Amino acid sequence: MEDKLTFTQMEEQKRVIYEKMNPRRRKFVDRMGYDKWDPFAKPFDPIDIRTDATGHTAHELTRLFMKSMEAQPNDEYLEAVNEFNVMLVMNFEKVRPLYEYCLWYQKLCRERGVEP
Repeated sequence: MEDKLTFTQMEEQKRVIYEKMNPRRRKFVDRMGYDKWDPFAKPFDPIDIRTDATGHTAHELTRLFMKSMEAQPNDEYLEAVNEFNVMLVMNFEKVRPLYEYCLWYQKLCRERGVEP
């Protein structure tokens, strides 16, 4: 059975945790703001199990993309795709500007008769 703490109990525990911290860590919490600090926050899922909107992990997206290509690109190309996919599954809003720019650029190239 899970024990649910009341707001008051959580605040008391938060204060105890804060007071037991070393000064350097306290300074970090103070910069963030004590009220914003949540010592009880759940950790993020490991990157290898996070998925995008389609339900694929970063590794799966890279593998699917590579499978769709006619020729195998070099390691630098593969590394860039992999980094992008990691950002994609972590926080799509962070890559949205790049995604929207690519769509815009493709449209611009087609309008001018240029292959992107």
